Amino acid sequence: MPVSFNTLAPILANILAGNLRALGIASAVRSALLPEVPTIAEVGLPGFEAMLRYGLLAPAGTPKDIVTRLNSELRAAVELDDVKARITADGGDVLTSTPEQYAADIDSEERKWGMLVRKLGLKVE
Repeated sequence: MPVSFNTLAPILANILAGNLRALGIASAVRSALLPEVPTIAEVGLPGFEAMLRYGLLAPAGTPKDIVTRLNSELRAAVELDDVKARITADGGDVLTSTPEQYAADIDSEERKWGMLVRKLGLKVE
């Protein structure tokens, strides 16, 4: 049986039409678009998470007040109905964080995936 990992946007219509069967969601929580589909952790791989995240980064040394303002404006933007609808249509769930939380998330992802990249000898350019 063929199996594939993919983001929701390109396959959601096929899942909803019954052409594909979703076995698990790779995020830490179930998708709002497919709430009946369990997470991969729920179906037997505790702690598994592989999510595509989008965020806004600023150059190192950007003054704290500017970072705070950018974060505040971005959080307000993703609460707008049309922005939420677009994110949902692309297969995503709106997730917000503080700059500190996002930096910690980036560090965590680098530790998790960086080790695998180095172990497999993959070249990052």
